[in-house]
Amino acid sequence: MIATRREAGARQDFIAGFAAAFFAVFLGFSGFLFGASPASARGAPDSFADLAERLSPAVVNISTSQVLDPGAMAIPGVPEDSPLNEFFDEFLEQQQDARPQRVQSLGSGFLIDPKGIVVTNNHVIDGADKIEVTFTDGTTLPATVKGVDPKTDLAVLEIKTDKELPHVDLGDSERLRVGDWVVAIGNPFGLGGTVTAGIVSALNRDIHAGNYDDFIQTDAAINRGNSGGPLFDMEGRVIGVNSAIISPSGASVGIGFAVPTSTVRPVVEQILKYGEPRRGWIGVRIQSVTPEIAESLGLGVARGALVAGVSPGGPAAAAGIETGDIVLAFDGRTISAMRDLPRVVAEAAIGSTAGIQLFRDGETLTRKIEVARLADEEEKVVPVVLEETPQPKTTVVLGLSLSGLDEDLRRRFGVTGETKGVLVTDVDPLSAAVEKGVRPGDVIVEVAQHAVETPEDVERIVQSEEKDGRRSILLRISADGDIRFIALRLGGE
Repeated sequence: MIATRREAGARQDFIAGFAAAFFAVFLGFSGFLFGASPASARGAPDSFADLAERLSPAVVNISTSQVLDPGAMAIPGVPEDSPLNEFFDEFLEQQQDARPQRVQSLGSGFLIDPKGIVVTNNHVIDGADKIEVTFTDGTTLPATVKGVDPKTDLAVLEIKTDKELPHVDLGDSERLRVGDWVVAIGNPFGLGGTVTAGIVSALNRDIHAGNYDDFIQTDAAINRGNSGGPLFDMEGRVIGVNSAIISPSGASVGIGFAVPTSTVRPVVEQILKYGEPRRGWIGVRIQSVTPEIAESLGLGVARGALVAGVSPGGPAAAAGIETGDIVLAFDGRTISAMRDLPRVVAEAAIGSTAGIQLFRDGETLTRKIEVARLADEEEKVVPVVLEETPQPKTTVVLGLSLSGLDEDLRRRFGVTGETKGVLVTDVDPLSAAVEKGVRPGDVIVEVAQHAVETPEDVERIVQSEEKDGRRSILLRISADGDIRFIALRLGGE
């Protein structure tokens, strides 16, 4: 009985082993047959130690300091009849008597050249009168600023030394995919060199930091002091500069952002060559293409960048680009959304000729345009204070009270003599126009791409569009000299 059970057990073990082996072979074979290839996706590394050991020497701590004079600070006043005046005067006296103080801050950076070129964030060194760079071995060297770019929050520093310094290479952030492993090295909280790892959570993030937002989002811990430090891929190449986090506490909650090297590389190259960044410019003002605007223009899917204005004498004007055109591609690169165009144009070589694809009147056009250099100066609009006088006789269309322009209305609402169109004197607070930002003092220049001069023109075109079955209508509006488009729903929708 005992032998029989042993034999039975042996047979069961054999059958089980055979079945397991067959199943394993079948899985491998079926993977071959059906194209399953788990080996094509890189798994989590056993350790980041080799990367950390190799890359850390090129990552530096950046210590900055500046002198703040409390007596020179601009402090707002209070009304003369305020009961707080006594306390405020006492505070001012204390501030004027206070001695200047030196404040310090810490950040991170990394060397991209053995001769001592360091990349970091502009906000790490902004306003500093003294900058020192400390290496992992404790060596501290003074650094000077080669150039900065506040628009992308980047800065380039230089260290003077006779020694060849450790450095890292800039990689290609365009190769990144969501889910790729990344490593951040920096100096959080002033603790010294610290390594954190995570994955790429998202690409092309717009966090409304500027016109050129294109951030890499990662869950690799980025804390105070990590700013300016590098984000590496698994081959040890820099694919981003850690710059910002979203956090209610100031510490990492797994939402960090890095400037991609596709943005970093041209900025650094231009700073090293010219001492400043130099960006392309084509002379257009643009806005987003909403689904309503796309429908009103017959574009279909909302995409591209809508030209809201063309600078006189600029490259776009010379190329025949018109207000109301939608830019679909520039220099062979698709413009999926409005924010793509400034970045693509900025990266274009100044003086080069680029192809631009436009959508106009239901057709796709191609033009050639010469890229000029973007000037730093920007026009400032002075707000206009409206006088409180009786409202003129108006016509109400789409929740907008409209009036023709005369000299009195131009003075009251601050409309220049060059602006032609129909004045908005009031807006129904429950209308869709309020949600689109239309305000009294705006001037409707075009309706459905037709110029208008009287409220009756607006009313007639709106009725015609409704009769033709249009669900929305496009308005071109001038507000304080700035031109933009909005689309309003028709038929009371």
